[in-house]
Amino acid sequence: MFCRSGGIYAPTIRYHKGTFYMTTTNVSGGGNFYVYTDDPHAAWSDPIYVDQPGIDPDLFFDEDGTVYYTTSHDALGQGAYQSRIDIKTGKRLSEISLVWKGTGGQYPEAPHLYRIGDWYYLMISEGGTEYGHMVTISRSRRPEGPFESCPYNPILSHRSLLKSIQATGHADLVQTPDGHWWAVYLGIRPFGYPPRHHLGRETFLAPVMWTDDGWPIIGEKGTISETMPAGDLTLQAKPVPQVRDDFDGESLAACWTFLRSPIPEHWSLSEKNSSLTLYGSPVTLNDTDSPTFIGRRQEHFECRASTHLTFTPRQDGEEAGITVYMNERFHYEMAVTQTSGQRKLIFRRRLGSLWKMEKEIQWTLDSVVLTIKADQTNYWFGYSENGNEPLWLGQGECGLLATEVAGGFTGVFLAMYATGNGRQSASPAHFDWFDYQV
Repeated sequence: MFCRSGGIYAPTIRYHKGTFYMTTTNVSGGGNFYVYTDDPHAAWSDPIYVDQPGIDPDLFFDEDGTVYYTTSHDALGQGAYQSRIDIKTGKRLSEISLVWKGTGGQYPEAPHLYRIGDWYYLMISEGGTEYGHMVTISRSRRPEGPFESCPYNPILSHRSLLKSIQATGHADLVQTPDGHWWAVYLGIRPFGYPPRHHLGRETFLAPVMWTDDGWPIIGEKGTISETMPAGDLTLQAKPVPQVRDDFDGESLAACWTFLRSPIPEHWSLSEKNSSLTLYGSPVTLNDTDSPTFIGRRQEHFECRASTHLTFTPRQDGEEAGITVYMNERFHYEMAVTQTSGQRKLIFRRRLGSLWKMEKEIQWTLDSVVLTIKADQTNYWFGYSENGNEPLWLGQGECGLLATEVAGGFTGVFLAMYATGNGRQSASPAHFDWFDYQV
């Protein structure tokens, strides 16, 4: 799992006396750390590492100045583990102790500690991040416990319920200036039977109600809907932006993501004016190394992604195009390539151990507009010589890229890529723009 999707897991942000803190885990190496800044839009500090195992770390600043660091299960065992730290250095000021094991569900994780009134509340997730996911909570008069379990647990869960949003969990609490409480949490939107989801875990918001005996309950008795009453909170619907990137800036927009550690020499925004240039490496989309790949998350079931590609392969194996990518074993791609000395436009599928060149046609032009159209169940791959309505080359099912098939817990990318298929490519692939519409 880590070779596919390493790096940082589950960042948590906190604000204390004018300073923002973000703590997270580098599961690929280094462990738990935090960074800080006075301005979240400006530079952040270098990482400060905390010698405490586990994942999903949480920072809690008590009123007396004590800082508590709480993490999830690891080699220590399953539960929420806590220590006191020096916030300036990250050094532990106490031993690590188990403060709550949860209610008995597997993988107690994502601990968050709060002081609300005279109580310290410790909220966690249990059941794993799949369909048994749930949020549970406990409280104590002291930050280190002992903690008593809420009699209404779980305070959020859709396990065994016929709801459009599933796997709800990993919640955090926030209080608005008007005094109302809200929970931000993750969930998935599966479809079909058996249910499958390919957009990954998404972020949701729900109101929090308090019982007469002082316990928070998320949503309507621990369940939520796609739309819920917002009370007195002023909400303004915003149109979904149509995103077109002409690559005319000095840096990539925040929506773009590389796979693992990119090689700087393999991509450029300055080689050709208003264009993203990619050079293929020996690494392909089927490898767990870092291919020449720049993509954005698919955020909507129904969407359309297009790009204008100028590419003239000069040796066999050189390839550049657009892909729907879940991981190195599950992806679809449409690309311009050269095989046996002939340039072709291809549509290919990789589904686990099954690999097939679904369609290939002779291609003579130096540029093409490549388009991916998606709905809840299918992707269509098309091309156009002049930007008119695409000619559709192939089709792939969304469900075959779903987490339930492909594994992992992230969603698909819509991405531009280039590869030399085993050797370095000398032919630049120029992507003049990328358009994402819903």
